[in-house]
Amino acid sequence: MKVLVIGTGYVGLVTGSCLSDVGVDVHCIDVDEAKINGLKKGILPIYEPGLEDIVHRNYEKGRLHFSASLQDNIDGAHAIFIAVGTPSGDDGSADIKYVLAVAEEIGRHLKSYAVIITKSTVPVGASEKIKAVINAAIQKRGEVVPFDVAANPEFLKEGAAVKDFMSPDRIVVGTDSPQAKEVIETLYKPFLLNGFRMIHMDIASAEMTKYAANAMLATRISFMNDIANLCELVGANINYVRAGIGSDPRIGKKFLYAGVGYGGSCFPKDVKALIKVGEDHGYPLRLLQAVEVINDNQKRMIFNKISYHFDHQLRDKVFAIWGLSFKPDTDDIREAPSLILIEQLLAAGAKVRVHDPVAMEEAKKRLGEMVTWCADVYETAEGADAIVLITEWREFRLPDWGKLKKTMKRAVMFDGRNIYDGIQLHKAGFLYFGIGV
Repeated sequence: MKVLVIGTGYVGLVTGSCLSDVGVDVHCIDVDEAKINGLKKGILPIYEPGLEDIVHRNYEKGRLHFSASLQDNIDGAHAIFIAVGTPSGDDGSADIKYVLAVAEEIGRHLKSYAVIITKSTVPVGASEKIKAVINAAIQKRGEVVPFDVAANPEFLKEGAAVKDFMSPDRIVVGTDSPQAKEVIETLYKPFLLNGFRMIHMDIASAEMTKYAANAMLATRISFMNDIANLCELVGANINYVRAGIGSDPRIGKKFLYAGVGYGGSCFPKDVKALIKVGEDHGYPLRLLQAVEVINDNQKRMIFNKISYHFDHQLRDKVFAIWGLSFKPDTDDIREAPSLILIEQLLAAGAKVRVHDPVAMEEAKKRLGEMVTWCADVYETAEGADAIVLITEWREFRLPDWGKLKKTMKRAVMFDGRNIYDGIQLHKAGFLYFGIGV
C-alpha cells in the first residue's frame, strides 16, 4: 500500500514513520528542501522520543522516502495525508491556506483514485473546501479523476507521539464514502490488533472532535489554575484539592495539575480557533473565552510572585530558569510560559541564566544572547538570587539542594509546576514558593 504524507512536522513525520514501521510504502513530502535533505541524512527537524530510531530504520529498509516533489511521487498512491500547519490568523481563526495549497497541487497531479485524508487541525467545513479545490484543479485539466476526502484528526501528545500513534486509545475517522472507509480501515488495521477503537462519524463531527477535545483539556488546566490562585488567598493547598477531586471517577486525575499555564502548538491555537468559529456563527463560547484569559494571566503569575518577593526590585538580580520547552520530552517552545517570564525578567532589568535538556537550540533562535546558556542546572544557579522551575523535566526532580545552595546568592525556589516538597526545601535552607500552596 502506497501512502503520501504532505508535511514533515510533528504530525506528518510521526504519521509517516509509524505507518512505514508496519510495512506501508510511505513517501513524506515537504516544500522545505533543506528539511528533506536533512531527513535523508538522518537529521530530524524535531525532538520526539523514539522517533529517530523509527525514521532511520525504515529509511534504510526502503519503506520510508523523503522528497520535495508531490508530482514525482503521487502516482499509485492509495491515500494522501495532508499534515501541514494551520497557524492562527490575526483574528484567531485557523489559517488553512497551506492545506488548500496542498489540495490544489493534488488536484493538478492526481491521476487515479485516492483518499485525501486531512490530518491537519482544520475548522468544520474545511473538508468541503478541500474537495472543491481538488475538483476545480482536476476540471481545469479537462479530466475526470475519482477521489474521496476524509477527516482523520490526530490526538498525539508531544513527547509521547510515537506511543500514541502505535497504541492509540481511539482513531477518529470522518467519511461519507464506503470506499474511503475501507481504505482507512486497511491502513490502520495493524494498530487496532490490541482492541483499540476506530470511531466512524461524519466529516463535520470528526473535524469538531479535535477542537472539542483540546478545548476540554485546556478548560481543565485553566480551571485548576483558577482554583489554585484562590487556594493561595484562602490558605488552602491545591495539591490536596487535586487529590480530593481527582479521586472522583466522574472527574479523574488527568489534567488537574496547577502550574504556569498551557502552551505548545495545539491548545492555544485550537482554543482561539474554536472561539472564532463560535463568533462566526453568532454563538460566543464564553467558557472558552474565560479559559483563554485565565491561561494568559497564569503565564504572568510566576513573575508577579517573583516581583512581590523581591519588593519589585529586580534590576541586576540573577534568576536561574529551569526548563524552556512548553512541556517535558519536546523541544517545542511555541507559546511556552518560559518565554513570557524571561521577557518580563529582562524588561525589569534582571539577568537570566537558563538550561533545558533539549530545547536550547530552538530557544536560541528566539532569545539569542539576551540570556546566559548553561550546561546544567548547577551552572544556572551560580550567583543566582532564585531558581524558577518552568518545565518539569525528569532530571530536575531530585537535584542536590546542598550543592545548589552553596553556589547561590540567595536560596529561593519558585516552583512553577509544584513538583517539589516545600517542607523538604525549607529543611534544606530554601524559601519555597509553589502555585496554589
